[in-house]
Amino acid sequence: MSAEMDALVRGVNDQLEALEAALRDLGGVRGRCVAEDGSVTAEVDAHGALTGLWLAESVTSRPPAEVSRLILWAARRAAAEATAQRARIITRLNDALISKKCWGRPG
Repeated sequence: MSAEMDALVRGVNDQLEALEAALRDLGGVRGRCVAEDGSVTAEVDAHGALTGLWLAESVTSRPPAEVSRLILWAARRAAAEATAQRARIITRLNDALISKKCWGRPG
């Protein structure tokens, strides 16, 4: 094989590895937020969908509107954390796909 073909194959393999790593990492993204007093914990997946909600017994003594605000606050914070994780993974993937190693592009 020629040196150009070897470089092309290496570049494609590097991109495939970067994509596989990104997909694996995206599957593991979780955002989690615990209220300062520990009364509410929310967990979301990479898409921001709520996957877990834990309420301490202490929430039973609070007004429902306060508890709902606290749940929404925790869920939003957890979603923001998951979004930040996802953005870091996508940035890493983009960097790998456009690096000078891939496709023999000059740097």
